Amino acid sequence: MISTEITLPCGAVMKNRLVKSAMTERISNKNFEPTKGHEKLYKDWSDTGAGLLITGNVVIDRKHLESAGNVCFDDSNMLSKLRSWAISAKSGGNQVWIQVSHSGRQANKFSTSRPLAPSEVQLRKMGLFGKPKAMIAHDIQEVIAGFVKAAKLSKEAGFDGVQIHAAHGYLLSQFLSPSTNVRTDQWGGSIENRSRLLLTIIREVRKEVGDHFPIAVKLNSADFQRGGFTEEESLEVVKMLDAEKIDLLEISGGTYEKLAFFIMNEEGSELKESTKRREAYFIDFAKKVRAISKLPLMITGGFRSYEFCNEVLKNGEVDLIGMGRPFITNRDEISGFLKGEIPNLKNMVLRTGFKQFEDSAEGGFYARQLIRFSKGKKFKPNMSPLWCSMFLVLYEFRKAMAKKFA
Repeated sequence: MISTEITLPCGAVMKNRLVKSAMTERISNKNFEPTKGHEKLYKDWSDTGAGLLITGNVVIDRKHLESAGNVCFDDSNMLSKLRSWAISAKSGGNQVWIQVSHSGRQANKFSTSRPLAPSEVQLRKMGLFGKPKAMIAHDIQEVIAGFVKAAKLSKEAGFDGVQIHAAHGYLLSQFLSPSTNVRTDQWGGSIENRSRLLLTIIREVRKEVGDHFPIAVKLNSADFQRGGFTEEESLEVVKMLDAEKIDLLEISGGTYEKLAFFIMNEEGSELKESTKRREAYFIDFAKKVRAISKLPLMITGGFRSYEFCNEVLKNGEVDLIGMGRPFITNRDEISGFLKGEIPNLKNMVLRTGFKQFEDSAEGGFYARQLIRFSKGKKFKPNMSPLWCSMFLVLYEFRKAMAKKFA
């Protein structure tokens, strides 16, 4: 099943069911444009044979960066560079979609000290995030226009689709969550109001790109935080998305404050036993989605065995298999995995021994690997966990300063 074609509602055809899900690359140039590193990185991923590659965060506002190395789709003058990236990324006959995002309060201090957000609820993590300003009507309209422009540039550059990022605590996820959206106007309060921005963006993007260009949404199953976005609310949003007839729904979970892959690691105390036995993090929630929606469905997180991937596809539990970190740790084995020649991909876990540094160590480790790949270097498994835990802050600072004084 994993090697079979799938036709999406818009008519787009993917050659198989394996997807490289989004991972931030952090390798843009000083003008927030893609580089030769992007072309190298995505050409190698295209060679794995995966049916779809989804890019890491492409932001719509260069003042609200998730990373100083983000690409920002806001200027048609970069189209030639975007086209070169697209050509390299789909050279293996796969599709490549742009993940479009706005960081909101998760924009780090190196890009803005007062990020825009639904409400003035600050993200308190490692001192890296400023006190946000609540968005006014003009700000919201600019965000809508930014998503539409990014989608327009994606299509013009030759990319095959877009994924609207409404998960992991970024801006659209912040609007969905009652813990970060305490507004009392049409954009806050009820789940219908908190979903309004996401739905408006989908409709406006559809008007721009037409009926035959894939539009996907990445949505949290939950925030895993008290007072946050719940599974019940997520299912209500799924029903709304079903009515919008998007082309793919990817389910994930968590925010910067509560990262899903730490909740759901091999120790997994918060994970249901049934899910631990069944490998994929969000498979139980996927069943609930299936009961209420006909949208093509993908979940990312935990998939490691060829047998299990085929089992859930054959059973109709999901339509596509999303993987992130295996496209780093097992990049050279993906093509064999697709053919069934490699039955299992390893699940690498990096630990410092200090709870407060674990997520930054993991993030730094994989960020360093992607930067190595973009330079044509090989995967390096033996890296100091403590150095990795410091890497992102130092890297963001250096890159931000380089751009500021360029």
